[in-house]
Amino acid sequence: MSIRIVLISLLICLSLGSAHCGGKEVTVTVSESGDGFIVKATIRPPVSPRTAWDVLVDFDHMASILNNLTASRVDSKNGNVLIVKQEGVARFGIFSYPFKAEREIRLDPPRRILARNLSGTLKRMESDLQLIPTGAHGVRIEYRAELAFDSIIAGLFGVSFLNHEVEEQFLAMVEEMKRREARLASDPIEPKQ
Repeated sequence: MSIRIVLISLLICLSLGSAHCGGKEVTVTVSESGDGFIVKATIRPPVSPRTAWDVLVDFDHMASILNNLTASRVDSKNGNVLIVKQEGVARFGIFSYPFKAEREIRLDPPRRILARNLSGTLKRMESDLQLIPTGAHGVRIEYRAELAFDSIIAGLFGVSFLNHEVEEQFLAMVEEMKRREARLASDPIEPKQ
C-alpha cells in the first residue's frame, strides 16, 4: 500500500472520528484489478435480518438514506428483477464525481442481492450482496463488487475513493437499519420482526 493511500485513509479516519474507523460494523477493502477495482465489505449491523433486508432493498427511499444520492427509483419490476435508476454526486476531499446509473437488480429474498450496471457513468459494475443470519436474531452482510470508472479523476483516486464511498454508504445504511429497528421495538401496533 502506498504512503499516499495510508495518509489519505488516516485523514479520512480523523475527519470521521474514531468511532467509524475503529468500529466493527463496517469493514471495507478495495484492490486494483486490471482496469478496475474489487471492493469487499463486511457489515455487522446490530439488527434483525428482516430489518437489514428492508433497508437494503428500499430503492425508492434510498436518496433519503444515502447523502450522495439525489434521486433513486425503481423504474420497472418483473418478479424479483428490478430496474433501478439512481443519480447523485460522490465527494472525496475537494473532488466531486457526478454519477448516473441504471442497474438490473436480482433479488433472492431475504438472502441475496445481485446487481449489474446497464448504463450510466461507470464503465462496468457487478455486485453480489449476501445476508448471513448469525445467532438467533443477528445478521452479517457480505458485499463484493467489481467495477471500472469511466472517469480519469475517479480512477486516479480509485482505491481510497471507493473505500471512502463504500464505507460511508454502508455506515449510513446501518444507521437507517438501527433507526427502523428502534422504531419497531417501540411501536406496540407494528409487529416485531
